[in-house]
Amino acid sequence: MRILIAPDKFKGSLTGRQAGEAIHRGFIKIFPNAHYQILPLADGGEGFLDAFLMRDGTSNKQSIHKADVQDALGREISASFLIQNNTAIIESSQANGLFRIGEKQRNLLLANSYGVGELIRSAISLGARKIIIGIGGSATNDAGLGLAAAIGYRFLDSYGKPIDPIPANIPKMCSIDSSEKIELPPIVVACDVNNPLLGPRGATYTYGPQKGLRSEQKEEMESSLARFSELVSMHLNNDFAAISGAGAAGGLGFGLMAFCNATLESGFDCIAESLDVETQISAADLVITAEGSLDSQTLEGKTPYGVSLLARKHNIPIYAIAGCIDDEHLLRPHFDGIASIMNAPMTLAHAMDHASELLEFASTRLAHTLKRYL
Repeated sequence: MRILIAPDKFKGSLTGRQAGEAIHRGFIKIFPNAHYQILPLADGGEGFLDAFLMRDGTSNKQSIHKADVQDALGREISASFLIQNNTAIIESSQANGLFRIGEKQRNLLLANSYGVGELIRSAISLGARKIIIGIGGSATNDAGLGLAAAIGYRFLDSYGKPIDPIPANIPKMCSIDSSEKIELPPIVVACDVNNPLLGPRGATYTYGPQKGLRSEQKEEMESSLARFSELVSMHLNNDFAAISGAGAAGGLGFGLMAFCNATLESGFDCIAESLDVETQISAADLVITAEGSLDSQTLEGKTPYGVSLLARKHNIPIYAIAGCIDDEHLLRPHFDGIASIMNAPMTLAHAMDHASELLEFASTRLAHTLKRYL
């Protein structure tokens, strides 16, 4: 029997690779003679780089590179990216990720995406002719302002003087100078959400609070992003604020479209095509997917839903394991079974601290149940 394990991350606890290994440990106890393949996946956010890295281990056709870039608060860090067949694979959170910023240091008025632009520059300097960039997990809400500055755009005040590219300075910005913008190859953005830039479903109101934005700052931040989008529309003659995905990663989706002429794609679809996930699913007898949380948002293009669609297409049994499960009545039609790692009353903190062993145990329970039917 061929068992494909295709998980995403358990955010804050396990990478996709670690989740896959825990599931494997659980299943092999019950199905010791099965052939297993672990295929960590992502839908644009954290883990995007790992998904490409772990496709064949580390093949000769892909190369890991390091670049010295700025994090969201302007501190120098080392970030990784890949170049595979002249295509650069970038995970934006390597530069501006929330995981790099302590809770007490988070300040969306000062944080920017400059480091993401530096990663793009580094990839181009090494000969990249195409860039695929997964966005998500950001500590920023600057609509790509910092990114734009890193690739040559300048933002000027009423006197024509350059202004530091941080959201706090947006009210002072009067014009955009693109005369020093660098030449860019085609850029594809893998995005895991469909939020617009502005409004109640936009970047500020939906994701700002988890990045440290206080309630009294929301209106100011929303007003600044609205002004910024108007400035971009006026000077660059484009308008992407309402496009699905523009609000991803603190508006980085908007910035990549506006300043880089990038195209946005479903994060899962992008990675599924690049890694030929459908072929691997069709060759399996059983597929197990997993993610930290399963709920109604899962059905908006998250990894477990994407895996389930491909498994259903080829009539392959598909089971999902998660930490938190909500809206189960909406999820049930898409999976042959759903299992939780929380096998007894426990706090979220306990579940996150013991995610690996809980996932392994849940996998063993699921495998034991499946053995009756397979």
